Amino acid sequence: MSSTAFPRPAADEHAPYYGKYVALVPDDDLLETMAQQLKDSWNLLTGISEAQGDHAYAEGKWTIREVVAHVIDTERIFAYRALRIARGDVTPLPGFDENLYAPESLAAGRTLTDLAEEFALVRRSNLAFLKSLTPEVAARRGVASNTPVSVRAIAWIMAGHLVHHLGILRKRYLGSEK
Repeated sequence: MSSTAFPRPAADEHAPYYGKYVALVPDDDLLETMAQQLKDSWNLLTGISEAQGDHAYAEGKWTIREVVAHVIDTERIFAYRALRIARGDVTPLPGFDENLYAPESLAAGRTLTDLAEEFALVRRSNLAFLKSLTPEVAARRGVASNTPVSVRAIAWIMAGHLVHHLGILRKRYLGSEK
């Protein structure tokens, strides 16, 4: 499938909240961007020491491991939404509370390498699914969190959500602007 299935979504294809994530993604081929993100995230995450994995930049904030587990959980949820909508399911899909999910992820008992491997598997699976879609299917809309959303918007949100959290890891957790 070509990238024509994934032009930048219009503002009415997602909740206004997600505009901040969509805006973080460059105007390149989305699927190539997501594949490159996989490589970049792997390099970042496997370069963090296991001791750093328990670091939180402030009291009450997630640890690095919990941030990675959050990214994995969210990517899965976005993919599930995209799958349901792509398959023509018009059932409104519920939201989720990431703050309830984080402590249940059991991230503290996992290595960063294990979390990085799981993210890589999830992203590869999502890329395979997204590559299979036609432009018509990617444009399909459904309802998630009480808001209309298109499949292609979900893909852009996935990519932007990762940019957002890798940026937080670099700046607030690792002290790097890169």
